[in-house]
Amino acid sequence: MGASARLLRAVIMGAPGSGKGTVSARILQHFELKHLSSGDLLRHNMLQGTEIGVLAKTFIDQGKLIPDDVMTRLALHELKNLTQCSWLLDGFPRTLPQAEALDKAYQIDTVINLNVPFEVIKQRLTARWIHPGSGRVYNIEFNPPKTVGIDDLTGEPLVQREDDKPETVIKRLKAYEAQTEPVLEYYQKKGVLETFSGTETNKIWPHVYAFLQTKVPQKSQQTSITP
Repeated sequence: MGASARLLRAVIMGAPGSGKGTVSARILQHFELKHLSSGDLLRHNMLQGTEIGVLAKTFIDQGKLIPDDVMTRLALHELKNLTQCSWLLDGFPRTLPQAEALDKAYQIDTVINLNVPFEVIKQRLTARWIHPGSGRVYNIEFNPPKTVGIDDLTGEPLVQREDDKPETVIKRLKAYEAQTEPVLEYYQKKGVLETFSGTETNKIWPHVYAFLQTKVPQKSQQTSITP
């Protein structure tokens, strides 16, 4: 078995474009863990119009970051429902105050940090080009146009969405790094940070998988077949 009966309290961290979504999905497929994504949780609360959802929406509508105490309240409130499960937090904590507040409530056993080079992520996140007339989407890595910057069918120029432009992507990555650097250092000092480095999710995954096998029970084959 290898994994102790104790419930696992885990966090996954990685920049936008680091493959964190893919790795999280695979972890859930293979291991007995509940996944708590702060983004999903926010959307759910905003849709339901809960008190905290309404509060969060006021910040988002103003284009502001949601304050630490609001995010913390949201996450801790949800974790109360998951005390009987092992869990994986995704998107929280994102700042040092959030990490410290989480620590007062739960002892975090392990923080999985996906470390993908800046340049690789930048390439991934800027790979998308669009033909405005038809909405056709190209990806420089997976389905590039026959001619760079030109739509295959009409010969018209392709454009990039604001979000996919290099300057926007670089800004997002720098903001992520500035925000999470202290969090990674905090967990490093506590001795719970596990960093997995690489340029391809498929090469990083086996290492994450092997690591988690020592920490948490795997799903039995029958449950993993049903979607």
